[in-house]
Amino acid sequence: MTADKNKKRVYVGMSADIIHPGHLNIINEASKLGSVTVGLLTDEAIASYKRLPYLEFSHRKSVVEKIKGVDEVIPQHTLDYRPNLEKIKPDFVVHGDDWKDGVQKEIRQQVIDTLSKWSGRLVEVPYTKGISSTMLNKAVKEVGTTPEVRLKRLRRLIASKDIVRIIEAHNGLTGLIAEKTAVDVNGRRMEFDGMWASSLTDSTSKGKPDIEAVDISARMNNINDLMEVTTKPIIFDGDTGGKPEHFVFTVRTLERLGVSAIIIEDKVGLKKNSLFGTSVKQKQDSIESFCRKIQAGKKARVTSDFMIIARIESLILKTGMEDALKRASAYIEAGVDGIMIHSKSEKPDEILKFCENYDRFSKKVPLVAVPSTYDTITDEELSSAGVDVVIYANQLIRSAYPAMVDTAKKILTHSRAYEARENMMSIKEIINLIPDCINND
Repeated sequence: MTADKNKKRVYVGMSADIIHPGHLNIINEASKLGSVTVGLLTDEAIASYKRLPYLEFSHRKSVVEKIKGVDEVIPQHTLDYRPNLEKIKPDFVVHGDDWKDGVQKEIRQQVIDTLSKWSGRLVEVPYTKGISSTMLNKAVKEVGTTPEVRLKRLRRLIASKDIVRIIEAHNGLTGLIAEKTAVDVNGRRMEFDGMWASSLTDSTSKGKPDIEAVDISARMNNINDLMEVTTKPIIFDGDTGGKPEHFVFTVRTLERLGVSAIIIEDKVGLKKNSLFGTSVKQKQDSIESFCRKIQAGKKARVTSDFMIIARIESLILKTGMEDALKRASAYIEAGVDGIMIHSKSEKPDEILKFCENYDRFSKKVPLVAVPSTYDTITDEELSSAGVDVVIYANQLIRSAYPAMVDTAKKILTHSRAYEARENMMSIKEIINLIPDCINND
């Protein structure tokens, strides 16, 4: 359906992720003024200031097109209305009156100034009371998600955001931290986009060394714990991936559960943590052998949504930048869905140098970085260098351990727990942290 050129043109911008009576009221009021064009915010536009929408753009567009009173739906690629307004020059823009303050105040003024160029007018509809997008989003999270929806979410995030922020989660409690923690930075909501199921933190939380002593079956229990209390995508640390014959079953299991990706490192032999570098004996796999493992995993997938990401250890093992770049190119040709470049340097220089060279590749896949040792660099700086996904791989468990040790020492020293209060949540807070039931109404 297209707008009627003989009627006044009315523009309505919206995300329409969860359609509610407020949306319908605005469209109804807009249709009284003329032919309604809805500027539907793309996934990228929405993700630039808040969470990724639950529904993909094509699905949201299909829903909005069927709403009575809508004559046309076009994409709005940014929060800025001006490109679309300049293109269609509407007589009216209709919006709720809840954007006079806060983060959208500046956007509202831009709309008014732009409309004045052709004597257009902004019409503001009173906010529909009793409808809260925040509460609706909370309700959706409480309902949970499905493996299929969670599985697809990582690719959508990478396509929609400048950089995807992932943090490690080694049990249900840390999963809730990854799921719920959010801060306001200059009027913009900042939160983590997903979780990293790390072999290091899985092993450490069980009091075992990071040498693949915790087998895949045991680690799947942690995945199940995470999935029961969260909705965000999960990236699985697959270590070396094991033998290709075994790797295919790991891929199938993770994909079936709804995990979004696995990262495997190009090493062979007994697992040694990469941050030991060359201080312990570690052997890098041959390019040909690792490519065969990638291809075996790709063939095992049921869908193209599950991502297999290759972790390059060349900078860790001091085989050089050229080797790292050669491997990246070969792994991409083998069909890998992402490249993780690893470093144990305390400065980000070699990572940035890799990014600079990688940017010249004619064929690229999403790039992943893990700033565990070079932690002075910001997300924004990594994004500017070409990194698509940043993983904070072990910071939660490293934060928890010192606090717990300090608490234990204080109890022993003072023969009571009072002096350790500063390390702890209140009993009321810990009780209220976890919902005591799931609403099945």
